[in-house]
Amino acid sequence: MTAPKLAIRPMTAGEVPLALDWAAAEGWNPGLSDAIPFIAADPGGFLIGLIDDRPVAVISAIRYGAGFGFIGFYIVRPDLRGHGHGWAIWQQAMARLQGRLIGLDGVIAQQDSYRRSGFILAHRNIRHEGPGIVDTSGDAGLMPLADMPFDVVERYDRGHFAAPRPGFLAPWIAQPGSVALGAVEDGRLQGYGVLRPCRTGYKIGPLFADSSAIADRLFTALRGRVPADAAVFLDTPACNPGAMALAAGHGLTPMFETARMYTGAAPDIGIDRTYGITSFELG
Repeated sequence: MTAPKLAIRPMTAGEVPLALDWAAAEGWNPGLSDAIPFIAADPGGFLIGLIDDRPVAVISAIRYGAGFGFIGFYIVRPDLRGHGHGWAIWQQAMARLQGRLIGLDGVIAQQDSYRRSGFILAHRNIRHEGPGIVDTSGDAGLMPLADMPFDVVERYDRGHFAAPRPGFLAPWIAQPGSVALGAVEDGRLQGYGVLRPCRTGYKIGPLFADSSAIADRLFTALRGRVPADAAVFLDTPACNPGAMALAAGHGLTPMFETARMYTGAAPDIGIDRTYGITSFELG
């Protein structure tokens, strides 16, 4: 008897939370409201594979601008792994991003397979964890991003990502329960960070800054909004010594790592000014 074929199609907005639930089950700890900005980034960018209308596999293939794409949420239901369903939906995702530079953050177990698909290691990302510290005394000199013109924030973000992402960025910095702060010095934005509630604790990301001192101020202020009995997480590029020093200086503990990989030369994303990446799922 022939095994049922996987039917692959774009997810509806109402189905995207399933991908976040599966990611949570894998231990990736997505944000409570991530579905809103994720869908806004590219409404057709989430794919689902079904057999007899039952979800079997998911993946995201997000188009940014005219020439960049990012793969995430590559998950096959655990009881149906090893049957080629992952490869089938992977091929669909890659086809959707054909002709673009493609990036991803790969877990250790999958990095060899990504290399076989043409991905090249750019750098490692390390997830760090620590406790919250309720203290808002570090807010001096920082401004809520909501009080700034969005084009100022978007222009600064553009120097730290491979393509413009205004559709994603606007809802990302306005998520329910989030705190988004910017550091303004000499009349210009010199760094910003976003804290958002997650399935477990809170994540800070992105954390972009023109100097380690500004990054430290932003991190301290954002961590100060986290209850002492909750965890705070920061995903740092290991190739930025300042980012690693910030995590160590605040007593954060490394948890696990991913590999940022691209199908070509790594784009200039201001990695020396990146103290916390936005997300492992969408870049």
